[in-house]
Amino acid sequence: MRILISNDDGYFAPGLAALAGALAEHHDVLVCAPERDRSGASNSLTLDRPLTVRTAPNGFRYVNGTPTDCVHLAATGLMETLPDMVVSGINHGANMGDDTIYSGTVAAATEGFLLGVPSMAVSLASRNPAHFETAARVAVELAARIERDPFRGAVLLNVNVPDLPYEALAGHRVTRLGRRHRAAPVIKSANPRGEAIWWVGPPGLAADAAEGTDFDAIAQGLVSITPLSIDLTAYPQLDFIESWLHA
Repeated sequence: MRILISNDDGYFAPGLAALAGALAEHHDVLVCAPERDRSGASNSLTLDRPLTVRTAPNGFRYVNGTPTDCVHLAATGLMETLPDMVVSGINHGANMGDDTIYSGTVAAATEGFLLGVPSMAVSLASRNPAHFETAARVAVELAARIERDPFRGAVLLNVNVPDLPYEALAGHRVTRLGRRHRAAPVIKSANPRGEAIWWVGPPGLAADAAEGTDFDAIAQGLVSITPLSIDLTAYPQLDFIESWLHA
């Protein structure tokens, strides 16, 4: 398969190198990633300036834009035809529950999905990730499964991998997204001139980590595989809003 690889941690990230190296042993890969860390960029596109593409000594392409820019530019500009698959990662840290709304890693995969390409985001669920080779091996296995038994249409998978040696994994589980508690308040500080500056606080702990969630799977040493949808319509509220408007 022709696989387009991207991430949100930047083209220099060890997780990206591990993913590209593992997939390149079996597939034709093109790497196109941001020139710097764009974690939390979500699905933003750069529309107020042109983008540039440069090539690193290892052959990776890098763009002065967002993860979404990278996938859109590579898939519709650098490649003659759409790739067979888009893989984003390996993210330095989990992307579970509400994280998926903000994640640039998930956003890169989402852009592939929007272009009609089967896509997956791969994250290593640890604050200090070490076992990138485990997540890379999981990605290779999932790509092989997709090649062997293709989806009937574009599918978007969010994959979180425990930060363990591969042999210590307890298996895999298809999950739903959990939920986090509300994030911590912003942190106020001051710059050298005494002006107020603000840091976004850390994310909250798991609020919904029940059986069947991505949080629960990771806690049990299981690879979490969550199929995602981008339809944000609140279907249960359609009738309520209709009646509210005409009350």
